Amino acid sequence: MKVLVVGGGAREHAIAKARKRSGARIYSVMKNRNPGIYRISEEATILSENDISAVVSWAKGRVDIAFIGPEAPLEAGLVDALEDAGIPSVGPKKSAARIETSKEFMRNLMEKNGIEGSLNYRVVENPEEGREALEEIGDFVIKPIGLTGGKGAKVFGEHLKDMDEAVLYLKKIFEGYGGGKAVIEERLEGEEFTLQAFVDGKNLVPMPLVQDHKRAYEGDTGPNTGGMGSYSMENHMLPFVRGDEYERALGIMKKVVAAMEREGTPYRGILYGQFMLTSSGPKIIEFNARFGDPEAMNVLSLLETPLTEISERIVNGELKSAEFLKKATVCKYVVPEGYGIKSKADVLVEVDEKAIKDEGAELFYASVNDKGGEIYTTTSRTLAVLGMDDDIEKAEEMAERALSHVKGEVFSRHDIGKKELIEKRIKHMEELRRNPDRTR
Repeated sequence: MKVLVVGGGAREHAIAKARKRSGARIYSVMKNRNPGIYRISEEATILSENDISAVVSWAKGRVDIAFIGPEAPLEAGLVDALEDAGIPSVGPKKSAARIETSKEFMRNLMEKNGIEGSLNYRVVENPEEGREALEEIGDFVIKPIGLTGGKGAKVFGEHLKDMDEAVLYLKKIFEGYGGGKAVIEERLEGEEFTLQAFVDGKNLVPMPLVQDHKRAYEGDTGPNTGGMGSYSMENHMLPFVRGDEYERALGIMKKVVAAMEREGTPYRGILYGQFMLTSSGPKIIEFNARFGDPEAMNVLSLLETPLTEISERIVNGELKSAEFLKKATVCKYVVPEGYGIKSKADVLVEVDEKAIKDEGAELFYASVNDKGGEIYTTTSRTLAVLGMDDDIEKAEEMAERALSHVKGEVFSRHDIGKKELIEKRIKHMEELRRNPDRTR
């Protein structure tokens, strides 16, 4: 099978690796030359992933099926155009991708269909509405209504010190940032977790739970980022999530898929649910219309069922099941110095690929520039390493050993997957369950 992989980040490197393992021939479109994807591709081209006509023109006659990695080309209608050209695609059409690309659509869908797990929110588009909503909700989070690369959410008391800063941020949004409208939501206290699933329009097959770490620095401090790393457990659960809470989260995702079919926008592709586990159960923070990054690396490294088979079943509406290894994974990102504030770009990074492989770890290149076989940073994340073993402690140690083989003006979060941080998460949830008045 000839497969088009769209995107040039670590998520797409993970997708391409999984497709290659299942016997596919890879054809890649990316805006930057990702060396990992480039090497395993039959053909690759450097194009803007949002240049729909150019991508479709290049893919026609080359591939049998497409797999879309990032969200921006989904919003631009790439799946619609590919399917019009006779290329079935793993990814939602533009109307269904609104589950991610429009927070207003997502919240309204859940409210209209009476789906549990939503929260108090207001959609605003001018300063008067904005200030009224801020005062009404009180302890709030402000989000631009559209895409912002995972960096648009601002929490009152953390990113926004006072009401004046909140109003200034709303002004920036109303002037065009992230779509020109804002969603103001109540702030939740709890622990975040990610549940991803394969979806064929009706049927949903879940993947192992993962916990991402957004803060740049150890101890969950520093600016929010696109994600510094993530872990998953050998039993495919997370140690602070109870079985009944998992079932409620999965039920929310199933109801959303059913609601979208009823609305005439059936969802097909990868559905990513980011949840906040509170003392009253899981609440949905957001849905994404594609794999998470870094969470894709955790689950795709565990995937036993060939991704080519799953992809065919998704596009044909015949999705049944997927098998995953019963192992733990720890993924840690390497990022340029200054990442999260002002990254050092175009800096050489030395990567000993053989040594990383000898440690038993996997390497995923992210947003880099490959210049004559040398790797240079961009302003975004550079690469990720993943350790996989029978338990979380061994997987974390493998990831740490792999990190030692990357040199340059870069840094990582070394606490991801460590016992102390995981125990902190468990104790936090235990405390919230004992004191439910602290959270909704």
